[in-house]
Amino acid sequence: MTVSSAYREPRVKRRTQEQLFLVIGIALTLGLVVSSLFIGVYDIAGAEDGWDMFFITRVPRTVALVLSGAAMAVAGLIMQLMTQNRFVEPTTTGTIEWAGLGLLFAMIVLPQPSILERMIAAVLFSFIGTMVFFLFLRKVTLKSSLIVPIVGMMLGAVVSALSTFLALQFDQLQSMGIWFAGSFNLVTRGRYEMIWVVLAITIIGFIIADKFTVVGLGKDIATNVGLNYNRIILTGIAMVSVITGIIAVVIGSLPFLGLIVPNIVSMFRGDNLRTNLPWVCIAGIWVVTVCDIIGRTIIMPFEIPVATILSVVGSFVFIVLLMVRRRRG
Repeated sequence: MTVSSAYREPRVKRRTQEQLFLVIGIALTLGLVVSSLFIGVYDIAGAEDGWDMFFITRVPRTVALVLSGAAMAVAGLIMQLMTQNRFVEPTTTGTIEWAGLGLLFAMIVLPQPSILERMIAAVLFSFIGTMVFFLFLRKVTLKSSLIVPIVGMMLGAVVSALSTFLALQFDQLQSMGIWFAGSFNLVTRGRYEMIWVVLAITIIGFIIADKFTVVGLGKDIATNVGLNYNRIILTGIAMVSVITGIIAVVIGSLPFLGLIVPNIVSMFRGDNLRTNLPWVCIAGIWVVTVCDIIGRTIIMPFEIPVATILSVVGSFVFIVLLMVRRRRG
């Protein structure tokens, strides 16, 4: 046996094991998706219009679960690489609050804005807010990585306060609360189709994954290997803004999803974005779907918004991550 073959065999074996695990992960994901399709109060099999309701409500809801879970997890991973901080994601940088401000702006300026117009406003404001956050990080030197999400949440709180004030002034407070309930019960046919755009953004993330991995090593290394650091950062901000804005309009806020999923995957697989992306997508789908199923069944026939369950789970995982980080110094 030659030296090259001796090194090749463990690599082939490791690759085969990874492929097997990935197939198992996809199979489990399909099982959760099928379960989501047939869990609910409405009797799909027994009612006369059961199958019509199946395609009007259950299929769109499940598609939204899959796309939003995968896309928000990828958005969180991209932000963590760009900021070199594991505690950053759209809900800890104020991006989701800026999306809400954009959505409110559209409702105030336009009398009856369409879903597309709301999404455009939410995406634009998300982009502006994320740019403000990144510019702040460039201007201020922070000694601790824990300060970064704290600053982001402070900025988000200021924007949220402004949104609440405007909503009170223009009698939109109740609508604003409904938008950010983070629930899938309003996702129906004719109202969710724009969420397919986040699938395209996720695919783009797969295509340029290596560039984000290099950017995560720092500006000097990225520049030395020939990458335009600022252009990649701007591309990442645009991708995160589009994902956050669209999901904010269609579903609402999904707190901590982009934080806990990439961290859990990185703990087991390291920080290579290209090899982690499939698992980040799968884990994101798992988390959102399981939380949604719990919300639908725990007090049936009533429903708990998925954002409520995500907040409980996400805050617990966030505290655990902080404790692990402190233990490791």
